[in-house]
Amino acid sequence: MSIAPDTAPIELDQAQVDLLTEAFGGLSIDDILLDYANLQQPPYAMAGLGFAISVVCGLTFSRLVQNRLDGWKKDRLPLLPLGNTETVMSYTGILIGVTLFIGGSLQVFGFAAGAAYLTALVLSILTGGALWAQLERLMTQVEAGNFKAVDFDNFDEFF
Repeated sequence: MSIAPDTAPIELDQAQVDLLTEAFGGLSIDDILLDYANLQQPPYAMAGLGFAISVVCGLTFSRLVQNRLDGWKKDRLPLLPLGNTETVMSYTGILIGVTLFIGGSLQVFGFAAGAAYLTALVLSILTGGALWAQLERLMTQVEAGNFKAVDFDNFDEFF
């Protein structure tokens, strides 16, 4: 009757005892510790999934805004408030997808999972909030009829 090795993390002194008793068939201490090391692959799948979610939700959001602008041009339907359920859900999907993409990408470069996703969430919320405010400001200008070209070099217009 053979006893299966414990899958719990092993201590160095326990590895020496196992080496002396030949519980691991003559493996060195380094080989024994590598057997218990938790080596994970970088989360390429999570970054890819986040990218796919953000692209799909971005296309949906773009179509919703375009439909709203078309309705305003044809029938003078109101552009604002922009925050109806469909628009907010698709924009939230963009933010979730971008958070997953940035978080997964940061993990590829060695960040811990918690720090990567927290950083990604903060970046997504700050950037997404600024873009939402800018989009509402532009739609207000379109409704008022004083729409002007957007100058991305002047950051005072964004906030």
